[in-house]
Amino acid sequence: MNSLVASPAQPANAAATATETASHIEKGSARFRRTNWALFAGGFATFALLYCVQPMLPVLSAAFALSAAQSSLVLSVSTITLAVGLLVTGPLSDAIGRKPVMVAALCAAALCTLLSPLMPNWHALLAMRALVGLSLSGLVAVAMSYLSEEIHPQHLGLAMGLYISGNALGGMSGRLVSGVLVDFVSWQAAVATLGGLALLAALLFWRLLPDSRHFRPTPLSFANLASGLRLHLTDRGLPWLFLEAFLLMGGFVTLFNYIGYRLLEAPYHLSLTLVGLLSVVYLSGTYSSTQAGLLADRLGRHRVFWPSILLMLAGLLLTLFASLLLILLGMLLFAFGFFAAHSLASSWVGRRALQARGQASSLYLFSYYLGSSVAGTLGGFFWQHGGWTGVGLFIAALLAVALTVALHLSRLPPKQPQV
Repeated sequence: MNSLVASPAQPANAAATATETASHIEKGSARFRRTNWALFAGGFATFALLYCVQPMLPVLSAAFALSAAQSSLVLSVSTITLAVGLLVTGPLSDAIGRKPVMVAALCAAALCTLLSPLMPNWHALLAMRALVGLSLSGLVAVAMSYLSEEIHPQHLGLAMGLYISGNALGGMSGRLVSGVLVDFVSWQAAVATLGGLALLAALLFWRLLPDSRHFRPTPLSFANLASGLRLHLTDRGLPWLFLEAFLLMGGFVTLFNYIGYRLLEAPYHLSLTLVGLLSVVYLSGTYSSTQAGLLADRLGRHRVFWPSILLMLAGLLLTLFASLLLILLGMLLFAFGFFAAHSLASSWVGRRALQARGQASSLYLFSYYLGSSVAGTLGGFFWQHGGWTGVGLFIAALLAVALTVALHLSRLPPKQPQV
């Protein structure tokens, strides 16, 4: 009798499962194209706003009578508030939804950037830049969760790669555009221009991004936050992916923080403009992040992740040679491997975190920006006492640990969704 009663329900369950899978956004569909264009625009605007002040540091030093260290606060205060904001905006999106948080975040960041040139003094400018970083955390924390929920699992690697490529292009373009503009207009006009472009990107993001279909709200409470934290930290893979974020971003920022110092000195004597133009190597990330995602969709992330870290190590080794050509090639390979690895680790978090995905993304990115702050600062100690060889050994140590962790992750069985 039990089997006779249960049997009619089986086709219904199968049909429900098929409907649920079919409602995911698949490669080749109009919704897939809209999603990727929206997230590309969002990632581009986010990292253009975050890093646009980096080439302006000497100009700001002169304008406000600051030392180089004081001037650098205009960037570091944004990354600090972004990292802290990640711990809040991810869980917030678990409660009220992905798209509303991301749209509000982009609009707020663009408006704060437009207001920045109007600030009457240095401390007010820092406060506004802190608000920019805090606002941007709303998109940075939530985008991976949105993609993990809405994109068909078979195409998640490609979608995540396209989003990361927008990040890479935004970071590069923010530096290049502001660096060129400040040679012709005031820093206020340059910042306002980027703020205006970011506001247009925010409106494009709002119009293009499809509404969530698979979001399930989780009430925002301390108990839920603690439960999600415990769930993620006791997972067999997620804590290792958080560590990878710290190590990989730490190595990446350290290399690009201090390679300029080396190239400004003998025997290279490159100009500041030429050193700034070296950020074009970020373009390799727009290709590698997408291609790594495609390979991961076919072969599995565990088979593509650790070779990406090996590429970073190979690029680092080339920068230790004296030849400028080999140094430039090494920077290119290093950036290529980094953006591929970051894309893979990001999508891996989305696949392993079956609940409270916004919080999982926040923890990953908190580790990511913490690595940027901690390792990027420590790298200065190695530069001061060991030159570029000291910096290279420090980065190599970070990547050696990252490679060991990646090999451990490759042996973990995939986590299956609960149905």
